[in-house]
Amino acid sequence: MRSRPTLQWAPGPDVLALEPGTTDLGPIAEIVSGRNTVVLSGAGLSTESGIPDYRGETGSLRTHTPMTYDDFASSESGRQRYWARSHLGWRTIARAHPNDGHRAVAALQARGYLSGVITQNVDGLHTAAGTKDVIELHGNLDRVICLDCGTTSARETLDTRLREANRDFEAEATRINPDGDVDLPDDVVQHFTVVPCTVCGGVLKPDVVFFGENVPKPRVERCYHLIDAATAVLVLGSSLTVMSGFRFVRHAAKAGTPVLIVNQGITRGDPYALHRINLPLGRALTELLAQLP
Repeated sequence: MRSRPTLQWAPGPDVLALEPGTTDLGPIAEIVSGRNTVVLSGAGLSTESGIPDYRGETGSLRTHTPMTYDDFASSESGRQRYWARSHLGWRTIARAHPNDGHRAVAALQARGYLSGVITQNVDGLHTAAGTKDVIELHGNLDRVICLDCGTTSARETLDTRLREANRDFEAEATRINPDGDVDLPDDVVQHFTVVPCTVCGGVLKPDVVFFGENVPKPRVERCYHLIDAATAVLVLGSSLTVMSGFRFVRHAAKAGTPVLIVNQGITRGDPYALHRINLPLGRALTELLAQLP
């Protein structure tokens, strides 16, 4: 049974009572130098690549509700709405390039400071920057899966099919969201044609975890294994509102593993953090890299 997703989070007294995050990266550099840190990244890491987050000052949740699994799986009109919007949005995601933050994470891994990278993002920018063996907690927009037969295929192939099926479809994306969705008026969406699976004629879905959908258990267990073996967890650009990522922070803190957070603004994980840095991610990670031997 799936529960409704937590899209918003209101900070409680335990968060509001904390001192603001600092800009001193020294304590974090000292811990990361132990060479067994796991990174947990969120949408804030990709904002400098032109992909806005959900909950920042200009976050899309202020005007946009992401597609949920139930809405997609149970409604033909919901799928039409999603694919029309995602058809335009994916082009922006596909054109995005890694920023200084992504490149710094790749460099930290290459120099041996990281034992693993878990990302809540679905944009593939960690891998594009050169990071190896990234656990994509919520999947990747590059892939498509059939809900009926389970066949996976490349998003690029689907994009070609959608273009052919919608030669007269004319729309302009006014806003891109972290899940590749954009804002489109309903009258434009109604003219969009959705294509089926080429193997069984079933329903195609991006191979990402929608809000309200469960992360595959083997993937979750792999993340817990990394967290259990780590000497620190470094959270980058995530408000930790969604439980799928927040649980790893709670798990680490309960085990006594230091939690380090670099994020602009407060997060749900702040009460569990040993150190909190309030800086833009590209700048902070570049400076962190420079402080390490």
